Amino acid sequence: MKLATLNNNTPDGQLVVISNDGTRYAPAGISMQAALENWTSFEPSLEAISTALNHGTLAGQTFQTSELCAPLPRAWQWLDGSVYKSHADLMGAVTGMEVKTLEGRPLMYQGLSDTFLSATADVPMASEADGIDFEGEFGIIVDEVPMGVTPEEARKHIKLVVQINDWSLRAYSGPEISTGFGWIHAKPPCSVAPFAVTPEELGEHWENCQVQLSLHVEWNGKKFGHAHGGHMQYGFDELVAHAARTRTLVAGTVIGSGTVSNYEYREVGSSCIAERRGIEVLDQGEAKTQFMRYGDTVRMEAKAPDERVVFGVIEQKVTRPGS
Repeated sequence: MKLATLNNNTPDGQLVVISNDGTRYAPAGISMQAALENWTSFEPSLEAISTALNHGTLAGQTFQTSELCAPLPRAWQWLDGSVYKSHADLMGAVTGMEVKTLEGRPLMYQGLSDTFLSATADVPMASEADGIDFEGEFGIIVDEVPMGVTPEEARKHIKLVVQINDWSLRAYSGPEISTGFGWIHAKPPCSVAPFAVTPEELGEHWENCQVQLSLHVEWNGKKFGHAHGGHMQYGFDELVAHAARTRTLVAGTVIGSGTVSNYEYREVGSSCIAERRGIEVLDQGEAKTQFMRYGDTVRMEAKAPDERVVFGVIEQKVTRPGS
């Protein structure tokens, strides 16, 4: 099943069910947040709409991606992991900083969740000097998760899978993390691809609670990377269990994977500029690629082997404040 949120000029938008080919929708009559808070009750009716759309017994309405919000335009909680070890090892080698983690516990921080940008929204940034960077990731959305769940128990709470651009301002990252108190300025709102899909919709491309697809990234129309999502050190089931270790997770909590990365980064490219700069430091002694400028664009999509775009496309432009 494939879901999205239509912009109806309300804070949470209107939940719609999307046809498998991503061309038509049918309204569900509720918001995404309401559905997640009562998933057991609403899932059968959402599945019925999906079946009718895909079997042709419900015509549905055509739409433009620009009419859609992020699947969850705002959320109670956004937790982002960093579980691609190739990315951590590369950045550690470049900076000389070893990130210390407790045995068996993934890296995770709590970020800004009151705004998730749509896949086509222009993205205003305060200054080009802030080190504007994109970060392609995958993520999941849960219903309510009890405190202390095991990874096995956590799997049944993963209701939707999403694709995320976790914008970062690199000029602030180092100074803020050195305080030991976390990020504020370094992490503006994330953007989310238009479609949220159930794990069942991914089929064979959902294995070990990981998205087994490549994330294709283009910067200003040029290919930048196509790292594969299935190289996480911890699956999303383990990330959910980690997040719920000492607290209940509210329905609608969004959890990210961190930057999609592979050890073959010289061949497959990267999902963020910081990683490419790190490769340049190792290979050439210094970083040569600059961060984003006003007017730059980034495009991200996860394609299935049959070229089907699963989550829709993120395609955005960085702009000046107030433009």
